Amino acid sequence: MIDLHSHTIFSDGELIPAELARRAEHRGLSAIGITDHGDLSNIDFIIPRLVAVANELNPVLNIQIIPGIEITHVPPSLIADMILKSRALGAKIVIVHGETIAEPVAKGTNRAAIDAGVDILAHPGLITEADVRAAKDKNVLLEITARKGHSLTNGHVVRLAEKIGAKMVINTDTHAPGDLIDDELAKQVICGAGLSEKYFDTMQANAAALIKNV
Repeated sequence: MIDLHSHTIFSDGELIPAELARRAEHRGLSAIGITDHGDLSNIDFIIPRLVAVANELNPVLNIQIIPGIEITHVPPSLIADMILKSRALGAKIVIVHGETIAEPVAKGTNRAAIDAGVDILAHPGLITEADVRAAKDKNVLLEITARKGHSLTNGHVVRLAEKIGAKMVINTDTHAPGDLIDDELAKQVICGAGLSEKYFDTMQANAAALIKNV
């Protein structure tokens, strides 16, 4: 399994990057995106360290570490600039913390992230049909999540993405060891959102395409 959304002690996760990578490797994952929460106060600290960890560990592990960032609770008007700064610092995946109903994310965050060409819009909550159409046009992946709370709107996201033809990806938003999942549990999350198991392969192909040239 490829999981492109996880957190370490560099934000609010429980594990250092090496342990997270090892646990994910042991769980059978082939790639993991480490995407700690970031804003202007810390991206220059987080991203270079994750890049360094990936460079050190990737040659000796049977899992690929993808260094990234999750731009989190940043005002919509600043998101585009944050994405550019994150990529300039070496982030290989840029995620934006979408308008989950579990947190008071600023209205307009989803569209600002999509318009700026973010890689993945995480847990986009009650995303509008217009924003899903924009995501399709911009080739932004919409996240189906295994994370408690954020997963409450998976069915809504799936329904609109299927209707419009936007691409989706399944991630865990891992913060603790127990949050990691394998293929079978991922398939159950997908089925719980109203799709069949076959969509697991489609979502994994979308993830693989995103990191193909990393």
